[in-house]
Amino acid sequence: MHGFCKHRHISPRMRARRSAARGVALIEVLVAMLIFMFGVLGLIGMQGSLTRTQTESKMRADAAYLASEVIGRMWVDINNLTSYAGDSSCSAASCTEWRSKVGQMLPGGGASIEVDEATGDVSVTVTWATPNGDTHQYVTQTTIAAKTAG
Repeated sequence: MHGFCKHRHISPRMRARRSAARGVALIEVLVAMLIFMFGVLGLIGMQGSLTRTQTESKMRADAAYLASEVIGRMWVDINNLTSYAGDSSCSAASCTEWRSKVGQMLPGGGASIEVDEATGDVSVTVTWATPNGDTHQYVTQTTIAAKTAG
């Protein structure tokens, strides 16, 4: 017995439709991949922005902590307030230790302390540099005065 082969005749018009359908499906896949890639790039950008913001926030919190710490040290050493004053150095041992700590905790960290001996007004400015080179500062002011017996 001979089997016979049944050939199906496909018209050129049908071939063009099938080919066009395959082309449209390929374009749809490419567009979907493009949209997905933009989404992934957006997520990566948001992650970078989040990391940068978190780093800057930590530096601000550290600067606030350090400024509060030196004010606490000044309260403990209230009789020597003027020995804490200075832009880059100070004569009080506690202040020198604190300035070293500022340099260790903050990148490019530095501090300036101004003391008005007559009123006890104190201004502490802590500065630092971010990884992209911007400089920031945290300034706090308070009054440190011994209570007089009255």
